[in-house]
Amino acid sequence: MRRFNYYLLLLPLIAALTGCFPADKVNVVYLQTEMRDNPEGVGSATPRFSWQLQAVVNNVVQTAYQIEVATSPDALKAGNLLWNSGKVESDLSLLIPYAGVPLESGKAYFWRVTTWTNIGVRSQSEIAHWSSALFNDSDWKADWIGINDSDKLVITGQDTRLAARYLRKEFAVSQPVRRAVLYISGVGSNVPYINGERVSGDVFAPLPTLYTTKVFYNTYDVTDFVHQGDNAIGVTLGNGRYLALRTGNLGFGLPRLIAQLDIEYADGQHTVVVTDKSWQATNRGPIIANNEFDGEEYDARLDLGEWANAGYDASQWSAAELMDAPGGKLVAQPNDNLAVMETVEPISIKPVADGKYILDMGQNMVGWLQVELQGKKDQPLKLRFAEILKPGGEELYMDNLRGAKVTDIYTPAADGTYTWEPLFVYHGFRFVEISGLDYKPELASFKGKVVYDKMATTGSFTTSNALVNQIHKNAYWGIRGNYRGMPTDCPQRDERQGWLGDRATGAHGESFIFGNHLLYSKWLDDIEESMNANNSISVVSPKYWTIYNDDVTWPSAFFYIAEMLHKQYADSKPIKSHYAAMQRWIQRIIDVSMQDYIITKDTYGDWCMPPERQELIHSQDPARKTSAAVLSTTVFYSILQMMSRFAEINGTSADAQQYLDLAAKIKDAYNAKFFNAETGQYDNNTVTANILSLRLGLVPEGYEQKVFNSIVEKTENEFDGHVSVGVLGIQHLMRGLTEYGRLDLAYKIVTNDSYPSWGYMVKNNATTIWELWNGDTADPAMNSGNHVMLLGDLVIWFYENLAGIRNDPQSVGFKKILMQPSFPEGLDSVDATYNSPYGPIESSWTRNGDSLTWYIDIPANTSATVVLPERFNINTEGLDAKTEGGVLTVSLGSGRYTLESK
Repeated sequence: MRRFNYYLLLLPLIAALTGCFPADKVNVVYLQTEMRDNPEGVGSATPRFSWQLQAVVNNVVQTAYQIEVATSPDALKAGNLLWNSGKVESDLSLLIPYAGVPLESGKAYFWRVTTWTNIGVRSQSEIAHWSSALFNDSDWKADWIGINDSDKLVITGQDTRLAARYLRKEFAVSQPVRRAVLYISGVGSNVPYINGERVSGDVFAPLPTLYTTKVFYNTYDVTDFVHQGDNAIGVTLGNGRYLALRTGNLGFGLPRLIAQLDIEYADGQHTVVVTDKSWQATNRGPIIANNEFDGEEYDARLDLGEWANAGYDASQWSAAELMDAPGGKLVAQPNDNLAVMETVEPISIKPVADGKYILDMGQNMVGWLQVELQGKKDQPLKLRFAEILKPGGEELYMDNLRGAKVTDIYTPAADGTYTWEPLFVYHGFRFVEISGLDYKPELASFKGKVVYDKMATTGSFTTSNALVNQIHKNAYWGIRGNYRGMPTDCPQRDERQGWLGDRATGAHGESFIFGNHLLYSKWLDDIEESMNANNSISVVSPKYWTIYNDDVTWPSAFFYIAEMLHKQYADSKPIKSHYAAMQRWIQRIIDVSMQDYIITKDTYGDWCMPPERQELIHSQDPARKTSAAVLSTTVFYSILQMMSRFAEINGTSADAQQYLDLAAKIKDAYNAKFFNAETGQYDNNTVTANILSLRLGLVPEGYEQKVFNSIVEKTENEFDGHVSVGVLGIQHLMRGLTEYGRLDLAYKIVTNDSYPSWGYMVKNNATTIWELWNGDTADPAMNSGNHVMLLGDLVIWFYENLAGIRNDPQSVGFKKILMQPSFPEGLDSVDATYNSPYGPIESSWTRNGDSLTWYIDIPANTSATVVLPERFNINTEGLDAKTEGGVLTVSLGSGRYTLESK
């Protein structure tokens, strides 16, 4: 944006002489099918197409599009089409559904889009592709197989231990291969190989589900792996989340596999290789234990050699056994698996007692450690993982891991160099204790593999304040470290569950940093599938911990995230698909939790608010606690407001007024019971009670400022300008303070480095976000060093308020952008980017007093409303601008702009 292109000066002249702009000045890019790049195994028979426009000139709007779909690139070019949308007069470029000839199972398809713009440029994209999944149950010819070795399952207390299993099949290919596709589901986790080569870099595939309801399978194009002649397919099968990690968790049985390899020959004939009793299997391989809580143990003395190659001697293996299906419907996985997304180099290693070493990665991370070391036969290497060290720095601090053993073990088969990393486990750690070596290893011997769901990093954010930058960095590491096919609460102890309350608002902020659209769409499915027959929502979903409270605050994530997906990504499908379940849950709450229009039940309160003494986990002071009825009633009221909007989106507008009518009665009852109009306070005047009432719209008209004054007085006078809220209040604090005119207090809160604050975490060497404001002093039973629930609305505030990158309230998917940055005293600059569904948005401002320079980049096919204080005296020559009430408003089309003070 700040690199000026002098060629732009010539474009108006070129346009005047030729009547249009050069065609290459608008390009169609970033084609996606169902929000994925060239995906294999799309389960929808009417997939949706999206694209972006890139332009080097300003004010570009798409005026029409044409989508063409065919069975091959040649057919596409020749016009032999399955669908030709024709020229559609529209500026939409997101989630356009296929409407052509019915698609077939297991076929490859190719598409492109042509666009027309308001500047007279017609542009055609490159060709993209996708393949369809197996649409019908009858398409599956394979059986579920495995090893029925429940006698080998070791249970000690609640701990479970089971070896990985290895399954293989040789097959012959008689002709040249045109296309080969592998459909596979190995639960808990599987790694497939063909002819000794790993098929993909996917980790922990497939994604976790409630397996009795739904089981995902993955689709891989393996054409390059299969050759004419003798071939072999092999699968390593780990326990994942299918085998209960602890006996108290919901488990589903022993791991099992279903796979189908479809081979299309050059002459068009097909052959299929399927899992059945002809496969060979063993559980006597080198992975002798794998448990995501406890670690992986690898005994190289049991190495199986080239077991996934043809010609291997498997005479000691057994025939695979038929296994019962998990019970859930076999469904094509709609989003990508986890993957190794980054590699981290350690910063130090030091010897400690008993011949051990402590390795410091320099960053609290999630994944595993790859090693390249000199080993001795039969001498195990042991790696133990922790987030922090005990005082003195000589021992790992393990108390906050509860029962998780977090230990990986590798036993060499011979003297010499080996390279190893685990296959089926992950850890949350900064430090690693290394034992079993008789020499000090080099730092270069270790690499930290960062693992989370494969998705784009869509946001960047830096400011002139180093503490703010570090808090954003901590958020970045914490958020991605808690993506494991579902958003988890923590990555290190024996929990790692999909707690709903942690993400009700957090998902919105996360969407600026990561392209989390598909992850959260999948999680909404998990939430509905985990509901019970009474229509209660399990506050952990998938319900590996099954907890039904019939309260409101944690289940609200079901609604807030659906709205986030619509607003941030222009995707209404989650609202429509879950609308009926949402209705049923609302009726359940009305039936069992509402009395006189007050929702009485709440289980967790304003979880993890700062306690009065730093050794406590939870406050024991009633004056600090927000009542259950206040929390549940305010949030339920906001859900009803959302449901009125959802009803319109769902095409059931008659429902909308019913929800608004109920909301109005709840508002009246709530204010009659809890509001003190004389003082402007709710209930016992906690900041959470007041901020929820204010931001969620329950304050009677005309009393908003009075309630806000109560928030400010409480924060400044009783808490010295620090947070006093927990996971519910923090979802609204930063935006609430800013919206009602106390940006200075919001900025003080974010830049505090004394307890309680995010800065206090940083000051105490945190490189992620703690579970507790007092995570350095609280009882170790609950002080995870990597939780993101206390971020609340902070990340939203970074991007929407400080950077001024916000979806316009009347828009979805950033089709129209509201750019209205806040300028707190003491902050001199903000530089942020966000790759929105329509393309990259950039906002970079620098301020010196009332002198402002602001660089803006607005994606093609969008527009923006820019709002600034009049005091900056911006030069608006040539712009569509107006000033009213001390506020400058500028309407901008797409392109690059510099706004500067005169």
